[in-house]
Amino acid sequence: MNTYIKGSYTNFLKINTPQMIEVDRLMTEEYHIELIQMMENAGRCLAILVKERFLDGDVSGKSIVVLAGTGGNGGGALVAARRLHNWGAKVRVFTTAPYERFTPIPAHQYTILKRMGVSIESETGMDKLIKPDAILDGIIGYSLKGNPRSSAATMIHWANNQNTPIVALDTPSGLDLNRGTLYEPAIRALATLTLAMPKMGLFASDAKSVVGELYVGDISVPPELYQEESLGLEPTNIFRYSDIIRIN
Repeated sequence: MNTYIKGSYTNFLKINTPQMIEVDRLMTEEYHIELIQMMENAGRCLAILVKERFLDGDVSGKSIVVLAGTGGNGGGALVAARRLHNWGAKVRVFTTAPYERFTPIPAHQYTILKRMGVSIESETGMDKLIKPDAILDGIIGYSLKGNPRSSAATMIHWANNQNTPIVALDTPSGLDLNRGTLYEPAIRALATLTLAMPKMGLFASDAKSVVGELYVGDISVPPELYQEESLGLEPTNIFRYSDIIRIN
């Protein structure tokens, strides 16, 4: 059974990057829902979407490449890698930097994968890969500032040249979630799973060529949080039927 449903994005509130940063702050400081919990939900939703939408509900024996940065976006992708490995996929992870440069919570996810024996490499090993069945993009999230560079740019170019489904977490790497500015290079995703609420930048005219199918994943933000004075929002309960909602 599919774990996502189709709706219409015109029915959903769209938020900007400063508002999403405030959501993250309120989650941890006021509601005591920690980053590791949000990251786990994000990665679980990403793994489910890839399995159900692009791999016919069964990842056993499938080759999946996970591209991960050192921050929260990369951490969510590493959670998805763990889930997919547990379900029988042949997962290989490539990171933009070594373990020492990861922020603490994503580093925790990295350590779990290493203990499980999942392959984690730098981008220099990607050229030897045979085309995978799917690619997960967790390179850069809403912290993007200008054109992706160095290993991040190398990963993006490689992924775009594979002619295989790419599923982006929160945003295609290279797309600014706030203004919708498309930097170079940028992931050309077949689907994007954004988190909590749709972000304004995903609906910009330039974004249409890279976002693909757009989904929203539930990271367990309490409805009351959106009504806090610093946000003043009144969203609908969009996840009442499913953890993953398709909105275009």
